[in-house]
Amino acid sequence: MAQQPRVKPLAANNFFGDGRGARPPVPGTVARGHLRDDDHLYTGKVNGQLAETFPFAVTREVMARGQQRYNIYCTPCHGPLGEGDGMIVRRGLKPPPSFHIERLQQSPAGHFFDVMTNGLGAMQDYSVQINAEDRWAIVAYVRALQLSQNATLADAPAEQRKGLEAERNVKK
Repeated sequence: MAQQPRVKPLAANNFFGDGRGARPPVPGTVARGHLRDDDHLYTGKVNGQLAETFPFAVTREVMARGQQRYNIYCTPCHGPLGEGDGMIVRRGLKPPPSFHIERLQQSPAGHFFDVMTNGLGAMQDYSVQINAEDRWAIVAYVRALQLSQNATLADAPAEQRKGLEAERNVKK
């Protein structure tokens, strides 16, 4: 019983015609949980174009998750407000562009997802480190950062606007 024939997966084996012990998967099979048939979610594109919309509803929980992931993965380069002044810039590396420049404010949401997925310029891809849902959550948070740094008093809800106006008048 101690000496039984067996196949060593990565060793040569003359039992099979191709001489390999490891067998390739059956064509057309997909491991459970790995079928990525939602292009919008996994590529950031709709009909081959960068998506303007998010593949799921952006809720308070999604924004909180996006902020958490942004603080972990993005602030070292992009900084806490997305101005491209993170710690790596203070250490002498090339600064990334600010999220607040007009080109990036006008970019579709899919652009940010695509850059996180595939990298661009000096930025490496983060597709291994950050799953697709979290990359979309980061995109939502980046959009909130863009709005927060370019907001006017007119953008505030009416019930909060009066308090903000009073606060502004006190500071003057």
